[in-house]
Amino acid sequence: MLLFVLQSITLTLIAQENYTPSKENLAAREQFQDNKFGIFIHWGLYAMMGQGEWVMHNRDIDYAEYEKLADAFYPSKFNADEWVKAIKNSGAKYICITTRHHDGFSMFHTAQSPYNIVDATPFGRDIIKELADACHRHGIALHFYYSHLDWRRNDYTPLGRTGHGTHRRLDGKWESYLDFMKNQLTELLTNYGKIGAIWFDGLWDRDEEEGGMKPERWDLYTQYELIHTLQPSCLVANNHHSDIIPGEDIQIFERDIPGQNLYGYSEQAISRLPLETCQTMNKTWGYNITDSAYKSSKFLIQYLVKTAGKGANLLLNIGPQPNGELPEEAIKRLNEMGAWMKTYGETIYGTRGGVVPPSEWGVTTQKRKKLFVHVLEPYSTIFLPYQNNKLLKANAFVDGKPVKFNQVKEGIILNLGKTQNDTIDYVVELEFKNEIK
Repeated sequence: MLLFVLQSITLTLIAQENYTPSKENLAAREQFQDNKFGIFIHWGLYAMMGQGEWVMHNRDIDYAEYEKLADAFYPSKFNADEWVKAIKNSGAKYICITTRHHDGFSMFHTAQSPYNIVDATPFGRDIIKELADACHRHGIALHFYYSHLDWRRNDYTPLGRTGHGTHRRLDGKWESYLDFMKNQLTELLTNYGKIGAIWFDGLWDRDEEEGGMKPERWDLYTQYELIHTLQPSCLVANNHHSDIIPGEDIQIFERDIPGQNLYGYSEQAISRLPLETCQTMNKTWGYNITDSAYKSSKFLIQYLVKTAGKGANLLLNIGPQPNGELPEEAIKRLNEMGAWMKTYGETIYGTRGGVVPPSEWGVTTQKRKKLFVHVLEPYSTIFLPYQNNKLLKANAFVDGKPVKFNQVKEGIILNLGKTQNDTIDYVVELEFKNEIK
């Protein structure tokens, strides 16, 4: 059936190289930018070892031995509704979950391989299906992470620069692997209802191979066209750490706010596509039993604000425990972020990066005739180099108290007085005569 579906879709590669998004796609991009905040979920067999999602590579585990983890995977406390309710309470508008990570295990019921959550584990339940149903019930958008590389399959060939110690028996059948991925993508986009985005990762595994990063090497144009054909509003993102490729709808920055390059992944130019920064709550992506270094709620809230100030979404990661529960510290952060968003959400949702660029004191976000000034560090006076639009009023966002200002030829001077040192974000709402451009 899947082969018939694939054969029945006209895949015009030239058209994809000159990609023109559909009306549905453009509308989805706007909604994605309005959402501003999502939660990333890295979960798979690797959670059982408590050493992160790269444990198979890091420990050079033989793929046949690693497969035995599936025989004992039984996340008895997994409850999709509880996950979605906790995430929704944080103020997040979408979830992105790993459907298949680099270890090759599929967290959904797939006909392409028995190595999946239903057929290979005693748990026997389709986690992705349960999560999709819960997301649809509670009004949360669902995105799917999907790995381009695979440390287990013999047809992922030749070896990339990772997974050399898993002892795969390479068979040279690269086309078989490409077909496998297209068939799985078809399943994900036909069996789980409306999907907001496909979030690819792993292209960088071949960045040392001549032509290894070229779209043709991975048949990306066909994959992207397949996605846009099956679900026209589904967005395509690819965490390849390089400039965007035609057919992509979101540009990803790993661990960096656009414009930064603290981790060495973000040398690429910032495009005009919707932007997303993915970041961890602690230090790792998948569950790590020794990683208790959770970032403070103040840091995470300010990171969300700074990301919004650059016009980007924040995709904040959680690594669920092997029993299926979200870690207690993660739940605490979700609750605290949610409490803040209940008060300040208007200054984040539906906004774009402000016309006043980030500064030492903070950032700005904007919406129509309003500019939200997010003061993240104690400042008594700040200058906004924004001209040619009459400022009608300036008020503290929370209590509406007037904020003194002077509008001069060069811009606007806000006199804030003394802000509290423990304030997470002192927001001033500016309303102008005309729409901000």
